[in-house]
Amino acid sequence: MSQATLDDDELFEDAASEMRADVEASLEQARAQLPAADDVWDVEADNTLGVLNGVKSVLDGEGAAEHLRDAKKWYTMGERADAFEDADDLAEEIETVEAVLEDVEEAHEQVSDLASTVPQLRGALEDFEAESADADTDADAEEAEA
Repeated sequence: MSQATLDDDELFEDAASEMRADVEASLEQARAQLPAADDVWDVEADNTLGVLNGVKSVLDGEGAAEHLRDAKKWYTMGERADAFEDADDLAEEIETVEAVLEDVEEAHEQVSDLASTVPQLRGALEDFEAESADADTDADAEEAEA
């Protein structure tokens, strides 16, 4: 085998190792950016809207999504270059993180919707209560006149 071929093979192996390390590092960072279970469960606030906003901020998976994208990018490059000897563990890890991230993003969307709905509902109920109180006052005034 020529020296150039040996160097090319060594370079390819080094590049493949670095690519795998990049995928693993990106997956680790994505996992670290996902919310902790206790952070989702234990939220302190004075009212419902505060709780919802707290949960919404905990469920922000944008950082995890960016790292997952990087992991998938490097994994795809490595797979297409046939650089990985055994990448099943990487594929499984990507799928696992992706599934959890999808759940987090879906929950974030639902909480966001609810956080915007609750103030509207409160306003509508306050208006209803005020109208009911006005109607009761008018009815009491009519009875007093009669």
